[in-house]
Amino acid sequence: MANMLPPLLPDCWNSAYLSYWQPMQAEDALTSGYCWFDYRRNLCRIDGLFNPWSERETGYQLWMTEIGDAAAERTLKRKIAYAREQTAAGCQVLASPLADEQAPFHQLFLPQTVLRDHHAEFIGQSEVLGQLADSWRFQRQGKDLSIFYLRVGSGLLLRMRSGDGRCTSVRDFPNLSVAPIPEAVFAVS
Repeated sequence: MANMLPPLLPDCWNSAYLSYWQPMQAEDALTSGYCWFDYRRNLCRIDGLFNPWSERETGYQLWMTEIGDAAAERTLKRKIAYAREQTAAGCQVLASPLADEQAPFHQLFLPQTVLRDHHAEFIGQSEVLGQLADSWRFQRQGKDLSIFYLRVGSGLLLRMRSGDGRCTSVRDFPNLSVAPIPEAVFAVS
């Protein structure tokens, strides 16, 4: 098994995600969102609370929707600041839209060929989210070591881990689907 070719991620997939740190510190946030990847159309979208983001330093949590269109080489970010405000009635949450941002965008956040491009090494199997997973380790230039956990014998991503061993970023994908993604998901309106 050590010499097997790393799998490709599915042509099209989407999932909710949960993002957290190991070990969690008191100031660390547990955040979540949803992501869509369509490699045939070279499009992706991620909606969620930004992590890492310091509510203590900024005064708010940041929700961001980002639609990346690598074919058109552009990305659109829409942001909303969620701030807590103490009132006589208790703590209220105020939502304030922030200015949209557009930027160049040359590659999807998570390329379909990420494991092959970075010569991922199969390092064994473990249980992840109640399923048996193949574990693949690799390192991108200038980045921390990453381990991707894929449902055994597939390209279905269950968990991503990256870090230096002292602090590890973890993202779980508990309900991954390979159903076609409607055009409306990537529409910019």
